[in-house]
Amino acid sequence: MSNDLVQKIEAILFYLAEPVSLNYLAKTLEVSKKDVEVAIKELEGNLQSRGLRIISHDAEVVLSTAPELSKTIEKIIKEERERDLGRAGIETLSIIAYKGGVSKKEIEYIRGVNSQYALRNLLLRGLVEKKESKSDERVLIYSITGDTLRYLGLQNIEELPEYEQTRKNLEISQTELSERDETVE
Repeated sequence: MSNDLVQKIEAILFYLAEPVSLNYLAKTLEVSKKDVEVAIKELEGNLQSRGLRIISHDAEVVLSTAPELSKTIEKIIKEERERDLGRAGIETLSIIAYKGGVSKKEIEYIRGVNSQYALRNLLLRGLVEKKESKSDERVLIYSITGDTLRYLGLQNIEELPEYEQTRKNLEISQTELSERDETVE
C-alpha cells in the first residue's frame, strides 16, 4: 500500500478529530474504498507502538488515544474541566445555545476561526453534545445539554439575553453560509 495514502488518511483523521466514513475518505482521496481499508489496516499497525489508535465502527474511523495511556489523558481532562471556559469556549457555547443544533462548519464560519479545541473542551465538560444530522449523516450537530442551563443559571434557553434577536441574526449568517457554499460548488 502506498505510504502516501496512509499519511493522507492519518492527516485527515488528525485534522477532523471526529469519526470519518470510509466513503468520505475514498471520495476525498480519489481512491477505492478497498484501498482506504487496506491503508487503514497499515495505519493501525504503524500506530501500535505509539500513543494513538484507530477505532473503527459502522464504516467510520477515528483517531483515538491508546487505552494504556488513559490515566495520562484523564489527568489532562481533569485539569481542563477545572479551568475557566475562556473566550473561545464562551463564544462557541453562545453560538450553540442561541442557534440550537449547529454544525462545526457553521460555528467556525460565525467565529471565523477553527473551533475544534473549544468544542472538545465543551464536550468534556458536558456542556454540549454531538449527534448525527438528520439531513446528512456525515455532519455532526452540536447542541447544549441540561448541564448548560444549570451552568448558566437558567431554567430555559429563552432566558438568554436578547434571545430572539440573536437567533434571527444567526439565521441570517446561516443563509449567507448556504449561499456561499452554493457558489463554491
